[in-house]
Amino acid sequence: MPNILENPEIDLTTQMRILIDLLWAEWKTVENQIEGLSRELERISAAGAGCTRLRRIPGIGPIVATAIVAAIGNGAAFRKGCDFAAWLGVVARQYSTGGKTRLLGISKRGNVYLRKVLIHGARAAVLRMKRDRAPIGAWLDALDARAPKNIVVVAMANKLASIAWAVLSSGEDYKPASTVWKR
Repeated sequence: MPNILENPEIDLTTQMRILIDLLWAEWKTVENQIEGLSRELERISAAGAGCTRLRRIPGIGPIVATAIVAAIGNGAAFRKGCDFAAWLGVVARQYSTGGKTRLLGISKRGNVYLRKVLIHGARAAVLRMKRDRAPIGAWLDALDARAPKNIVVVAMANKLASIAWAVLSSGEDYKPASTVWKR
């Protein structure tokens, strides 16, 4: 950008050069603020024991880990992981009438921000995970073959919520095991 602003061969008015220079300076300021906040978030998540345990789970980084710990602490508010997932709203809504149960889209209850970042983390895990090496890989492949991508992502977010609750409530480190992924 500085080369463009200083190049006299580019046909820009003085006012346009000043405006672009101001916008470029503002861009750099915001970029520096984002870097600083990212470093601070990284420091906070590295300092907390719960956050460091959560960050070992695929799809959970510093943003998701700090958001989960801030929202539920050690997970004592929930009896089991599926209760936490239901509170987040990453489970199917049900409509029952006449003895027939219909599963609808996700319920979208609970903490909107936490659900959003957990779904983004799940999307990253679904798209980037080496499925042949991960215990969850076979489950993801089977689900991917029969369901649309967004349903796979939300199902993964549901799994991640349950695993995160288990890690926080037990106080133990995340240990991937093939038995965890069976449904």
